[in-house]
Amino acid sequence: MNLILWRHAEAEDTASTDLARQLTTRGRKQAQSAAKWLRNRLPSDALILASPAARTVQTVEALTDQYRIVKELAPGAAAEDVLAAAGWPKGIADTVVVVGHQPTLGLVAARLVAGEQTEWSIKKGGIWWLEGRERNGAGQVVIRAVISPDLA
Repeated sequence: MNLILWRHAEAEDTASTDLARQLTTRGRKQAQSAAKWLRNRLPSDALILASPAARTVQTVEALTDQYRIVKELAPGAAAEDVLAAAGWPKGIADTVVVVGHQPTLGLVAARLVAGEQTEWSIKKGGIWWLEGRERNGAGQVVIRAVISPDLA
């Protein structure tokens, strides 16, 4: 299974609620850049899951209008919520993209790659592409790509 963690792009600091925060002009550019990078690499059957926050919806819509809102991915979600939504390690699809938030996505990356419960930082608009596989009867996680929107 491929699990792609995509942090929402830069958003305004304040709004009527946290879920209502919108992308900034810079954030829209970040989302477009990251989406362009992903578009050239994602398989056509990739399943895309997004938090219900406006900033994640705006980020994912730079890529496609074919995504699912998953309330369990809202800000403050646990790493386990992300893994359950994606069906890790077998996957609810061969490739699952999760568009979400910090510190949750950083916790997921640290748990899968290092087996630690620590907060790794994922840059706004950044993408971590992880692959779960089995080798010699043991599960492994391979880092396929880590990209910032300014490098996409």
